[in-house]
Amino acid sequence: MKLSVIIVNYNVEHFLEQCLLSVQKASNEIEAEVFVIDNNSIDGSLAMIKEKFPEVITIANKENVGFSKANNQGIKLAKGELVLLLNPDTIVEEDTFTKCIKFMEDHEDAGGLGVKMIDGKGKFLPESKRGLPTPSVAFYKIFGFSALFPRSKKMGKYHLGYLSKDENHEIQILSGAYMLIRKKVLDKVGLLDENFFMYGEDIDLSYRIIQGGYKNYYFSETNIIHYKGESTKKSSVNYVFVFYNAMIIFAKKHFSTKNAKLFSFFINIAIYLRAGIAILNRLIKKYSLPFIDFTLSGSSIYLISYYYQQLTGINFPENVLNLAIPTYAFVWVLSGIILGAYDKPYRILQLLKSTILGTIIILSCYALLPKEFQFSRSIIIYSSISIFLISFINRIVYHLTGFGKLNLSNKSKKKLAIVGSKSEGKRIKSLLEQIAQIENIYFINPDPNENNDAYDAQLNQLNDLVNIRKIDVVVFCAKDISAQLTIEIMSTFSNNQKVEFKISQPNTYFLIGSNSIHSSGDLYMMDMNNINRNNNIRSKRLIDFSTSLILLTSYPLFIWIYEHPFLAFKNIIKVLFGYRTWVGYSKLSLTQKLPKIKQGVISVSDGIFPMTNDISLKLNIIYAKDYAPFADIRVLIRNIKKIGNN
Repeated sequence: MKLSVIIVNYNVEHFLEQCLLSVQKASNEIEAEVFVIDNNSIDGSLAMIKEKFPEVITIANKENVGFSKANNQGIKLAKGELVLLLNPDTIVEEDTFTKCIKFMEDHEDAGGLGVKMIDGKGKFLPESKRGLPTPSVAFYKIFGFSALFPRSKKMGKYHLGYLSKDENHEIQILSGAYMLIRKKVLDKVGLLDENFFMYGEDIDLSYRIIQGGYKNYYFSETNIIHYKGESTKKSSVNYVFVFYNAMIIFAKKHFSTKNAKLFSFFINIAIYLRAGIAILNRLIKKYSLPFIDFTLSGSSIYLISYYYQQLTGINFPENVLNLAIPTYAFVWVLSGIILGAYDKPYRILQLLKSTILGTIIILSCYALLPKEFQFSRSIIIYSSISIFLISFINRIVYHLTGFGKLNLSNKSKKKLAIVGSKSEGKRIKSLLEQIAQIENIYFINPDPNENNDAYDAQLNQLNDLVNIRKIDVVVFCAKDISAQLTIEIMSTFSNNQKVEFKISQPNTYFLIGSNSIHSSGDLYMMDMNNINRNNNIRSKRLIDFSTSLILLTSYPLFIWIYEHPFLAFKNIIKVLFGYRTWVGYSKLSLTQKLPKIKQGVISVSDGIFPMTNDISLKLNIIYAKDYAPFADIRVLIRNIKKIGNN
């Protein structure tokens, strides 16, 4: 056996399927075996492997044992001369394995090999080649000097930025996303250290390979896509603690006591520094714009009321101003949150709608207030105009500074280019059109050696088409274009940050892509993505909150309705505080992968007879795909007696 490929999977079914398809193609001319070690996934990964890849050797763990231990399970069974540790969120080229095997055969001193990796936008990933994180290297990395001077031989050692990404190099640290190692080397230096649960194990093993008398190489003559499915965690506090604590484990294991203490000192500083930055960054991204709108809106209302009093001679009690001004500002901001005025990209129409809604609410409540608390209607109207203008200016500032994106035309439709055969292109088009957000679709001939007038453009014209037609998304049909050519094309767009890339595998109903290096690979299930749109998430939560509030206040009057009154009260409280939702998926059939929602008190199939698994499955799909907020109210009314049954 020449090659053993080991993939550790945890709830990334569709990424895994795409990875296995690419591994299958790359192994055509090689005597190879493939292992998938599943860490107790609940997303249908095991069923998918059994159905589509029966030749794959599967180990199904009953718990998440971590990356190191799971890989070791596969290594112990591996028969190949070479062992490849491969992430499930990767795509390899058709000749990746043959090229890497030849390199290892030509370099007897090679213990491990890494390759050039790009992200889902075609951008080179610097972790493809890394240096040993000594205390000095860690210092430059932690405090940002390596980012400021990436090509410096002194400060850029973490990612070896002074070494060309287009040439082969001897390096120190391999990436765990693609780690090709000789089996005899593993037998000599040992397997992955299971003290590392998730991060740091690749650094530890790479270092032990060097200590064992072998060399690690960076191989630039093949590429893989790495979607970096775990990368969103890099902005989380949990990631900071787990990753940097792994570095401390490494330092204590391999450095002298003095150096280990120095390293640990820097790492502990980094933990609190990065954790603080992560928390602050999240707060700024989520709450800064509403806070700024609220503050400036309140100031605007105060100034308008001040000049109104000066011009008219009418004086308002100070206590009324102190209460009314922040209340009105809060209502306008809350209206913006409800109607999506803070969703990215920012849309002017949503901002206008939210301003009008806030004004209507304030004027309606104003009429009910006692005379001594009534504010001037003129001030409310003038304030609403000023608040709209202020909020609009704030969004322009956010747009210009990169904190958010402003959609001036309120246009959400996208232009797409599909690289694939006519038959496959039409299949993808039918999927894309289901979301009704497509302006134009252009078909690109996948054969670079053929000119065909039946297509909108040839493959060598794709770059020009993207620039001239302002294409938002390019979809590659894996059935018609090789992974090698796909990656090559994506790499040419590495400086174009506007276009997104998606890959569609044959006979599937999803597209996979990654919007940026800082976001996880996004799964696009084109036939069911409606229920998890931001506006529907808000609408569902708003209906849950309002209906549970009504049911709570009317509970003493209608307690006799419920079949189980105590459990009904308990569920009302759970929905009110967001622990559950009123309507969820039917439990009769959950074999179809569906967008995640909270557990329902009742289901879409409750109250419908007769009910079968097939009907239940269809109801779940329709509910996810065509979610309408008032559907929840209808289901709730139909099953009001049963809200205490679950």
